[in-house]
Amino acid sequence: MSFKQQVVIDCRGHLLGRLSSVIAKELLNGQHVVCVRAEDVVISGSLYRNKLKYAAFKKKTMNSNPRHTGAIKHHRAPAKILWRTVRGMVPHKTARGGAAMDRLKTFEGIPHPFDRKKRMVVPSCLKVLRLRPERRFCRLGDLSTEYGWKHGSLIERLESQRKVKSEAFYKKKTASKKAKSQALKSVKLSGDDQAILEKCGYA
Repeated sequence: MSFKQQVVIDCRGHLLGRLSSVIAKELLNGQHVVCVRAEDVVISGSLYRNKLKYAAFKKKTMNSNPRHTGAIKHHRAPAKILWRTVRGMVPHKTARGGAAMDRLKTFEGIPHPFDRKKRMVVPSCLKVLRLRPERRFCRLGDLSTEYGWKHGSLIERLESQRKVKSEAFYKKKTASKKAKSQALKSVKLSGDDQAILEKCGYA
């Protein structure tokens, strides 16, 4: 990944662990990373198997005082689960690790500033390239819903509205591109103007 001011990753169809490891490395290298559509991250293994794993994780409490519930937070939201997975791959208790985690943002859906930005995928983390076709998998959003995340339907509704706007924007963009290319083809230049353009490297 080449260094940019900010990288926006569309998490849809990526494997949770593989994506988290790539993000962790980029954060430690000083890259600002924004993860959108966290609810569509994929976990290998069936939903039933992952529910058992999450149930075992939910049991974990503070050893010296199990009633002190604030010690271990069991996040339900997909964006927070992704954030916690990345945190496990970063030395977050050091100053360097803490600064790296400050460079990470995770969201369900694609909120306003990022719906207008170029989003990228990480091919080495895609389910279609990394998981054999017969293997079982589940969505992080489905797992979160099973354990008390209540905003799945809201995110779905907001995403459907965004897709309508996005399609209209794309059609407008392609039409303007087509009009520009046709205008460039139809324009006629004099010999002198053509020579000046060639001299400047625009021929």
